[in-house]
Amino acid sequence: MSRLGALGLAVAAMAALALLGRVLPNWCVFLATMSFAKGLVALGLVVLMRGGLVSFGQGLFYCAGAYTAGLAMRWTGTGDAVLLAALGGLAALLLAAIIAPLLAGYRGIFFATLTLALSMIAYGVLNKTRSLGGSDGINLRPPSFLGYQAASSGAASYALFVFAGIATVAAAVLCRLHFDSMRGLLSLAARDNEIRVEYLGASVRRVTAVNFLIAGGLGGLGGALAALALGHIDPDFAFWTTSGEFVFLAILAGHASVTAVFLASILLELVRSFSSQYFPHSWQMALGIFLLLIILFLPQGLGSLLARRRPAAAPAPVAAESAR
Repeated sequence: MSRLGALGLAVAAMAALALLGRVLPNWCVFLATMSFAKGLVALGLVVLMRGGLVSFGQGLFYCAGAYTAGLAMRWTGTGDAVLLAALGGLAALLLAAIIAPLLAGYRGIFFATLTLALSMIAYGVLNKTRSLGGSDGINLRPPSFLGYQAASSGAASYALFVFAGIATVAAAVLCRLHFDSMRGLLSLAARDNEIRVEYLGASVRRVTAVNFLIAGGLGGLGGALAALALGHIDPDFAFWTTSGEFVFLAILAGHASVTAVFLASILLELVRSFSSQYFPHSWQMALGIFLLLIILFLPQGLGSLLARRRPAAAPAPVAAESAR
């Protein structure tokens, strides 16, 4: 996709989201906002999966972004959602920059368990730190938006929905451009054969580190948006079940399409919401059955459906040249 085409698609998607939020009920607006936030975190996981890695500790960056936004609001008094989201993404990006040199050389189960261990360490520290709210967490007040303070809770939810939609569309377009770039294609090559990539003169460790930084920044941004939408943060943001949910999303979406990540996030939130309403004592089983059906019938994720709709590239006229 060209940069001009990506920009036009982004503008159209932002306008469509803004109009859609006007007609949706409040519960749908909240659900969509949370879907955008979690979809951003899962998109970071997809970036890693394209390089052959799976992180079971993505909740670490989700939690870092949420706590940065919450503590910045609490300690500095600022309530601007744009600033808080930027701070959350930046804090998680810096945290990823510290961890990346350690993890860039690991693969497979070692990479997965190390990320999980770091996330659970953060969970334990937050649970025992009273100044950060301990196990009870911290409440957040409704944010403002570049000086605009919503007069009602419905207006505040809509404003946060629009902001989350803009952030989501921008991140999706940038990731799509990254996937189509040389470094993004190197991730696929590294997943298939690292030795060949090294012989070509590229560094697999550098590719992994860059992907880890992108995943960290997206995780922090998603965590900050989720904190603002929920109005509360607690150590469960870093718990292993939270990280497992993001892995669930990444598997459900697959790595073939960026759009599929957010469709999977919305679909998962809908399934969880309705199953918990109609099957309050067995909604986890309904969620498990849903995942099982996806694995059986769409092993490559929802993105494989979108990939099938793309027109195939015309084959090179090799036979015609050889016939001459």
